[in-house]
Amino acid sequence: MNNTQTTLRRFTLGACALALGLGMLQTQADDGALYGPKAPKGSAFVRAYNASSAELDVSVGQTQLKQISPLGSSDFKFLPAGSYQAQVGNAQMAVDLEAARYYTLVSQTGAEPRLVEEPPFTSRQKALLRVQNLTDSTLSLKTADGKTAVVADVKPDGRGDREINPVKVGLALFEGERKVADLKPVTLERGEVVSLFVTGGQGKLSPVWVKRPIDG
Repeated sequence: MNNTQTTLRRFTLGACALALGLGMLQTQADDGALYGPKAPKGSAFVRAYNASSAELDVSVGQTQLKQISPLGSSDFKFLPAGSYQAQVGNAQMAVDLEAARYYTLVSQTGAEPRLVEEPPFTSRQKALLRVQNLTDSTLSLKTADGKTAVVADVKPDGRGDREINPVKVGLALFEGERKVADLKPVTLERGEVVSLFVTGGQGKLSPVWVKRPIDG
């Protein structure tokens, strides 16, 4: 092999290696855009749900959850487990966040903000329906005709879960045998948690499906 061929071969191999390296970097960048930064071990996860009628800003320590629309939620953000001062709109509250646990800060008009735990869901085959009952009534999630209970008898300030197959469902909220509200149909994906947050009281209940927002 002459010097010209040797030089050309080295140049070709170097170009291939550079292209491969750039490809790997691009793949890593795409993965980062898709999944976001990986939470360090010992992190807690927190989001905010805005049950009020005005836009909401929330902070937990230095973590900011900004411009949350009425009846909307932020995505979860991670931060080191520990004790924090939370600012929820104009209200302040102390919160204790444990490692590897998920929480939702709930803001309601005319009530103090609440910290609600959201146990993680690890199935990749099923979806999870969750009822977060922040009212003074015992409530059930049923089929619209009331014949089949999906998540039954969730006590005041309690939580109820039900794993189901991925599907688009139309359900209703009941207090005993009385229908409180027909709910908007919700589409459930594999591995997804969809929470029904029910706020209010004294017969004026506000049930809202809360899903993780989609960027873009």
